[in-house]
Amino acid sequence: MKKNLIFTFAMAVALMATSCNQASNTTDAAAEADVTAAAPAAEATIDNPNVATVEQTATPVANTNAPVMTFKETVYDFGTVKQGEVINHTFTFTNTGKEPLIIENASASCGCTVPEWTRTPIAPGKTGEIKVEFNSTGKFGQQAPMVTIRANTEPNITQVSLRGTVEANTIPTAGADGPVRRN
Repeated sequence: MKKNLIFTFAMAVALMATSCNQASNTTDAAAEADVTAAAPAAEATIDNPNVATVEQTATPVANTNAPVMTFKETVYDFGTVKQGEVINHTFTFTNTGKEPLIIENASASCGCTVPEWTRTPIAPGKTGEIKVEFNSTGKFGQQAPMVTIRANTEPNITQVSLRGTVEANTIPTAGADGPVRRN
């Protein structure tokens, strides 16, 4: 048994030692040195559209015709509620831009919050809605669920949120000694 283990270990070491191709590493380095020596330094830079250069970041060009989401309120305070209550609120906004506003997506910061939004394009001067439902089941203390809205606006991300306090349910639950009897 020991001989098989030692033999397997020796084979693994021998395989790893011979699998390294030392010759190709030196020829790759020599070829790379020849290419860099032949090319001038000014021609060595490559335009990559995924990397911002100084010229690109100096003055961003804003689209003056882009749609603009103008909310009546961006934070709704629901006050204090009992655990398990469901809070519904509708955030209303107006497109104050010059082009139709299209909401691509609205996502919540947690699974307890569900947003629904106007799916059709909102013309300039018209209003749209983001309906938000917050389920306080399993929540306790101060809560601030947030909804992130992605649209064709400048900037393309807008956030609205709910906030308030969830009080614990006064009904006792089962403890270590079993269920609690209510009179």
